[in-house]
Amino acid sequence: MVSKGIKTSSLFMLLAMITLAKSRGIIAVDYTVTNNAASTNGGTVFANQVGEDYARQTLASATDFIWQTFQQNTDADRKQGIDQVSLTIVPSLNVVAQTSNNEIQFSAQYLGSYSGDVKTEFTGVIYHEMTHVWQWNGKGQANGGLIEGIADYVRLKAGYIANGWVQPGGGNRWDEGYSTTARFLDYCDSLMGGFVAQLNLKMKDGYSDSFFEDLLGKSVDQLWSDYKAKYGN
Repeated sequence: MVSKGIKTSSLFMLLAMITLAKSRGIIAVDYTVTNNAASTNGGTVFANQVGEDYARQTLASATDFIWQTFQQNTDADRKQGIDQVSLTIVPSLNVVAQTSNNEIQFSAQYLGSYSGDVKTEFTGVIYHEMTHVWQWNGKGQANGGLIEGIADYVRLKAGYIANGWVQPGGGNRWDEGYSTTARFLDYCDSLMGGFVAQLNLKMKDGYSDSFFEDLLGKSVDQLWSDYKAKYGN
């Protein structure tokens, strides 16, 4: 039998921990996964080869990796007001996956038709989409190519390069997006460690191409020329 005193003491300690967490701005993120395509081939593939438990774990691990990549070591450094992220497997989309605020939709049709390692591909896509949840977008001023490039940069650094990605030095424009921009950002980061983290931080309040020169001392166009020259393009 547990005494009333012990119960009271345990309750007091719990309340104290909650109060301390709130005072430090520590808010746990809740991750939910829903398979709305269970009756489809892709929904079955998700259930059998990925699973809801692994999906939730991946959402959490991606978040931790993104915060680390963006050098956001405290809650004050991160986006505020996000205490839940939802992932829904839907029958089909016009794209592989899409993110709106803190809600991610993933195409079951894509999973069902993917010929490689489904679990690894799923993980890479989640790292990309979770970046959209947490990254700054220059209050809507940054171009879409850069936003998608940063998301693929995170995927690149996490080690989940997708089939069909351009090789280093590939692409036609620095803001072409996705793997082209990701490779370019990786080059920029090699010139100054933490470049992408600092660029993301600058994009909290707005955006300008001059951010590249502010951080690296060269215009983004000159950096792109140097990048292409390095790889003989």
